[in-house]
Amino acid sequence: MIEFHIEARSGVAPYMQLVHQVRQALRLGLLSEGDRLPKVKDVAAKVAINPNTVLKAYRQLENEGLVSPKPGVGTFVTGTLGDMPRSEHEPLRQELQRWLARARGAGLDEESIEALFLNTFRSSTEEEK
Repeated sequence: MIEFHIEARSGVAPYMQLVHQVRQALRLGLLSEGDRLPKVKDVAAKVAINPNTVLKAYRQLENEGLVSPKPGVGTFVTGTLGDMPRSEHEPLRQELQRWLARARGAGLDEESIEALFLNTFRSSTEEEK
């Protein structure tokens, strides 16, 4: 089951952070069709946000055709975004973990690592265009 987190200083609305986390979990194969999302009250309590914020995120996901609520039972994944089996992600994840360890070993902090990664990612996507 997915465990949500909220980054208060991200500048992204909390409900959108939840939506992005579900989409990411679907892309990575961490969630699949039939999986149940955590109960609204549990998410609200864990990440200290209003239950209506969680409901808004779940409604957004429902509008996108990714989840479906079943009254009295919960909210279930009904769509997918993954195009690669999770097992194929693992070698890439391990390589990225090695790279992160080297970046930390070189003295980069979390913000510097993120900036380097995002800059490199954006540059490579611009080159592909």
